[in-house]
Amino acid sequence: MRFPDNTDQDSALSVSLDFEPEAGPSSVALNNDLSAAVSNGNGHAVSNGHGGPLFSNGASSSTNGKLTAAGYASKGSHAISRVSLPGTKLYEDSHVDREEFVRLVIQSLRDVGYIESAATLEAESGYTMESPEVAEFRECILDGSWDSAEVTLSRLGVSDDESLRMARFLISQQKYLELLEASNVNAALHVLRSELAPLNTDVDKLHSLSGLIMCSNAEDLKSRAKWDGAAGVSRRQLLANLQRFIPSSVMIPQRRFASLLQQAYTHQRTQCLYHNAPYDSSAFSLYTDHHCSRDSFPSLTTHILAEHEDEVWNVQWSHCGRYLASASKDKTAIVWHIGVSLHPLRRPKTGPNTRDCIPEKVLRDHPYPVGCLAWSLDDSILLTSSEHIIKMWNPKTGLCVRELDAHTETVTSLVWLPDGSGFLSGSMDRKIILWDVDGKQRDTWGTTVIRVTDLAVTPDFSRLVAVGIHHLPSSANNSAVTLQDGGTPPTGAATQASTERRRDVENRLIIYDLATKQQEVSIRLEGELTSVKISQDSRYALVNHAPDEVQLWDLDSARMARRFTGQRQGKHVIRSCFGGVDGNFIVSGSEDGNVYVWHRDTGALLEALPGHGEGSVNSAAWNPKDERMFASCSDDCTIRIWEIPPPEMMEAVGSPMAEQNGKGKGRSRDGWDGTG
Repeated sequence: MRFPDNTDQDSALSVSLDFEPEAGPSSVALNNDLSAAVSNGNGHAVSNGHGGPLFSNGASSSTNGKLTAAGYASKGSHAISRVSLPGTKLYEDSHVDREEFVRLVIQSLRDVGYIESAATLEAESGYTMESPEVAEFRECILDGSWDSAEVTLSRLGVSDDESLRMARFLISQQKYLELLEASNVNAALHVLRSELAPLNTDVDKLHSLSGLIMCSNAEDLKSRAKWDGAAGVSRRQLLANLQRFIPSSVMIPQRRFASLLQQAYTHQRTQCLYHNAPYDSSAFSLYTDHHCSRDSFPSLTTHILAEHEDEVWNVQWSHCGRYLASASKDKTAIVWHIGVSLHPLRRPKTGPNTRDCIPEKVLRDHPYPVGCLAWSLDDSILLTSSEHIIKMWNPKTGLCVRELDAHTETVTSLVWLPDGSGFLSGSMDRKIILWDVDGKQRDTWGTTVIRVTDLAVTPDFSRLVAVGIHHLPSSANNSAVTLQDGGTPPTGAATQASTERRRDVENRLIIYDLATKQQEVSIRLEGELTSVKISQDSRYALVNHAPDEVQLWDLDSARMARRFTGQRQGKHVIRSCFGGVDGNFIVSGSEDGNVYVWHRDTGALLEALPGHGEGSVNSAAWNPKDERMFASCSDDCTIRIWEIPPPEMMEAVGSPMAEQNGKGKGRSRDGWDGTG
């Protein structure tokens, strides 16, 4: 918006400040009658708990001199001439509106504290950030002048009756809560009956608000209402909520320029296929577009761990990132200590193969091949499964502390709860059992409709996602599972049991409510489902699907978000994972012996990493602490550690690997090459 045109303003605008300006959020304004900034009725120049004078939104608290059109006092200093520019666009070849741009710059200058610069820009451009009515409305909300706020609201361009009704309800709700906080119950009841009830048709909402009258004190009210009180940020949050109903051209959303920059960063990060850098100022700059080099991706084998005597079916990192557990057909699980990197990028005088990878404990005494692994949140317990048996190990001593045999068929999944209070086991016997940290049964899902092949719990503790085989009732007595190679378990083996494909067999992905154990969604899929992992934001499930697909499912919409193709999966169980600093990589093994890596948001195939020997790559796991390291395991009886190469080794990519005996116990081979 522009200043009103008049002769005085067109010729010159006087801008001078007699105070030391301080930074103030653009959501807080001082009114045009030059009164002091007041927030939440405290009578001081504060806003929702933020002390100090706040100068923003075209107003000033100075009274020494004449108020200019920019809202600042002048003492007769230098004059600022308005600049008239042709057209309305920022540049001739630009689609950006100049007025919008300038108003956002003014807002940003005030947000960071350049008050005089903002006033100068208003004077020179002729644009004001917002009208006096907006500033008045904002002050009414922050000052708790609710009746005046409602009167002003009607002058802010709220276009339809429904939006006006909802905005008034939010204002009356804040008024009601503040009256309860002040123990003015009678006035609060009057607001509830005469203002809130006529404005809201949601009976449950009104019942919830009326129930707050029974709160014993202000702290109880805040806790039950999830509200921080009049002296907190509740009024500022109310302003943000009211913004939805007021045209953004009238009242600019808070920190709008910062929001646009954040969107640009997010877009650049999404489009950066090899993005694997922390989200900070060192990785993102306004001076250049963001781009991560392929050189920062862990595409080279640095260590080959060769202690197992048979196929390796599963690998899992400890939460501290210093230990790696591996499960094998040789009836052992190994706890590997992955030493601190002495990588040349960090210590230039040391060689590339100085990281110690030592088999610290070999967990024997499994009667059958080992399929599943799970570390407790504090890494004090390692779970393993061997057919129907679950073992609880102390990984530091290598001693088995408890053996659990509640399942009657192969245990296919072990997963700890996000709060560390216990763990879940899933099995082909259709049971999902909840155990406490001591290995005692706490609860059970009963008999599920599927023979569980894997399960996972969302980090936000809201859902359990299971995949498995559903045999239709008409052939329940003839639902045999054909095993190959002498009964290899269907939980990660390279000789995985393959289910007979008949019309009476379905494969399903089921989403449960974790608290109630009720089924939310059951999705029928063609082809076997062997693995499921959940993203850190609890939104997506990553599912390995035979034949030859990895699928990304949106748990909120229960729809497939993306397919990742290129790897080979037919009869073996293969376990994929999310990887990278933002979980923006998808990593999966393959029956062709390669490790495949995709970009999660675009589905682009980034890498097909060779190196493993003959047979299937069965599992991949990304280090939770080092975003530039992951591990894979294979039928070739080895585990590979993948990292980024040191700069001086980049020229050697693709050259034959010089294998040598690794340090420490076991057969560990080191190499910096792209082929293994």
